[in-house]
Amino acid sequence: MSDFLLELRSEEIPARMQAGARAELEKLFQREMDASGIDLSDVAVWSTPRRLSLIARGLPEATAAVSEEAKGPPEGAPEAAVEGFCRKNGITKEQLEVRDVKGRATYFAVIDKPGRATRDLLAEAIPAIIRDFAWPKSMRWGAASLSTGSLRWVRPLSGIVALLGDDVVECEVHGVTSGAVTLGHRFHHSGDITIGNAGDYAMKLRAAHVIVDQEERAALVREGAAKAASAAGLSLVEDEGLVIENAGLTEWPFPLLGRFDEAFLDVPPEVIQLTARVNQKYFVCEDEGGKLANAFVCTANIEAEDGGGAIVDGNRKVLAARLSDARFFWEQDRKIPLAEHAKKLERITFHEQLGTVADKVERVAKLARWLVEEGIVKDADPEMAEQAARLAKADLVTEMVGEFPELQGLMGGYYARAEGLPDEMADAIRDHYKPVGQGDEVPTAPVTVAVSMADKLDTLRSFFAIDEKPTGSKDPFALRRAALGVIRIIQENGLRLGLADGDLLDFFADRLKVQQREAGVRHDLIDAVFALGNEDDLVRLLNRVKALQDFVKTEDGANLLAGYKRAANILKKEDWQGGDSEIARTGEEDPLALVDDPDMKAVVDARMAEKHKNTLSYTPEPAETDLIEALDSAEPEASAAIQAEDFSAAMRALATLRAPIDRFFDEVTVNDPDRDKRAARLDLLLRFRDAVNRVADFSRIEG
Repeated sequence: MSDFLLELRSEEIPARMQAGARAELEKLFQREMDASGIDLSDVAVWSTPRRLSLIARGLPEATAAVSEEAKGPPEGAPEAAVEGFCRKNGITKEQLEVRDVKGRATYFAVIDKPGRATRDLLAEAIPAIIRDFAWPKSMRWGAASLSTGSLRWVRPLSGIVALLGDDVVECEVHGVTSGAVTLGHRFHHSGDITIGNAGDYAMKLRAAHVIVDQEERAALVREGAAKAASAAGLSLVEDEGLVIENAGLTEWPFPLLGRFDEAFLDVPPEVIQLTARVNQKYFVCEDEGGKLANAFVCTANIEAEDGGGAIVDGNRKVLAARLSDARFFWEQDRKIPLAEHAKKLERITFHEQLGTVADKVERVAKLARWLVEEGIVKDADPEMAEQAARLAKADLVTEMVGEFPELQGLMGGYYARAEGLPDEMADAIRDHYKPVGQGDEVPTAPVTVAVSMADKLDTLRSFFAIDEKPTGSKDPFALRRAALGVIRIIQENGLRLGLADGDLLDFFADRLKVQQREAGVRHDLIDAVFALGNEDDLVRLLNRVKALQDFVKTEDGANLLAGYKRAANILKKEDWQGGDSEIARTGEEDPLALVDDPDMKAVVDARMAEKHKNTLSYTPEPAETDLIEALDSAEPEASAAIQAEDFSAAMRALATLRAPIDRFFDEVTVNDPDRDKRAARLDLLLRFRDAVNRVADFSRIEG
């Protein structure tokens, strides 16, 4: 058994591509080994800015010989079919074996494949891996690049190290020949490094100031940056994405702390952090009070003998230039009121069928006011909500947001506060995009809630109106995110709002199922409540779902569900829609048309109960009477609880039916030979099913 080392060296690999490249290298290597019949148990993949490396431990010296069989045509088949089978399997007709298959003589090809040296297999696998490697962006280079069929790599491929044990696996790709020689750190080490085998690869590169393990480099960045900040009496603003990026930019990371002019702290802290992070890949620091400090931590790719003073000074000058630009944007943007900025939104197309951003703002402003005036969003000033909505998108045309689109909304809040607008308006402008993700903060301030809801509802209504709906994995206008945002705002603030009808209500239902499933709620329970129809109040719906979830976990709930399904199956089998009963003389052509009308519910329940009590043509059995009396009690109690939105009480009312329905099935013959008894008992089961279904459609519940 031997260990295999593969290093693919090139010019700088972008940090953002390295994780994907490691996964791609491992996947392609696994593919090649699977095709060769070599099992892999221990594979490590590393990356630095200048190399991708893979070590596979415990590879065999050769693959085992194998014998494969292929079933062919029957004896006596046309000669052309037999010859084609032979060609396909690389044998002659004389080499075929004849075997009995279900009484018929049939040709079989037996192919004995000898084992192959693993070194030879690897020599074929390496070029295949390199040729098939998928990069997000790649390039051709050199004279061969004139041909579209030439090799593509992220940057020019310059070296291949391929060792099985102590021996080179010889191969050649695009003029680059494999060997045992690599290079160390660009500045700390000059000359070639000869690798003996996989075991000394990491050690020899470390001696040449290259740490090949990206996780180790990330730990050095993370801990070194925090230590540098702490030594200055500051705390590092943690940023794991920046840790990973700096680990991908360096082979020998060396975090250093520097200072910038305190005058730049007049700029909003988010701007400073984004400037440092996006443009320079620097961390920022906070003082003991949690405020942004005039300090940054850069990660050098070189260990400076003078403590890094010159490196820090160079980075400080670059950051100062960037911060000067940011301060200029901040000062210029504030010279114009947000209302003036907002007029420029007329030049920006929101969607070709939906008008400009200014058109959208007008719709959102009216909707925000309506939400307040209708009492859906309480404790908010409708005028303030409307004005905040009119200014919410104004920062889209500012210099700062043009440079940093990530700051939209946030900068509008700063500009609103700077020109003296009320805090409620500034907060609404700042936070109206929230929540933008599952873990994001949900607005609770009334004016913010009104503007945020209006913005998202307008987006959903508008795009659904022009039939621009999400399809499959495609959601170019982030409508799923908008729907989840509406759902979370409604939940957090207890808003009583009819969401919509038709397709949009179905869309909300699907998003709600996703959200509730992630929260641990069963999707079938949501289906059971949505199936009732005419339910567009999310708060009421979720309260009903929660009560249902609690109920089905109980013994009474599980047993009632079993009884319900048994009753429903009998009714389905008998195709029973009910006897020739008159539920209520309402003048309706359909006597069940008003069964869900709140004003008629008591009448319907009373008439149903009266029918079952007084119109039987026979003396009911005790278990039958028990169920009738239980329904007489449970139906009005559950109906009253539903009207009061006390769904837990409705479930408790249903629970009283559990024992009577169990006894009914144990002691009563539903399909009695007597037609009247059979009809009355089927009607009783229909009544039981319908009573349960008024709380939730139990047919949708699994189990």
